[in-house]
Amino acid sequence: MQEDITVYVENAAGERVAVPVPTDMGLSLMEALKANEFDILATCGGMALCATCHVELLEAPELPEASDDELYMLENLPNQKEGSRLSCQIKVTPELDGMVLRLMSDH
Repeated sequence: MQEDITVYVENAAGERVAVPVPTDMGLSLMEALKANEFDILATCGGMALCATCHVELLEAPELPEASDDELYMLENLPNQKEGSRLSCQIKVTPELDGMVLRLMSDH
């Protein structure tokens, strides 16, 4: 049984776009955003090697700790924020329902 959640993407003007995301496909947040035609390069294909899927979590549940690889990539970003994460490293789960994020990739 497919169960969709809603994730909100906030743009530069502060407007929030509702994005329906299925929880039964094992997607990462990056894959779900790309599937909804958000402009995410994801050059490395989700390996936490490029940071082109950088997002800032504005409102989010408690997430698993970032891996050392993810933390290394985030530390080297000029626009890192307190809520910065690589969306390729966040698995879509029902707990993400209602999460608000901002795309941070500089391309």
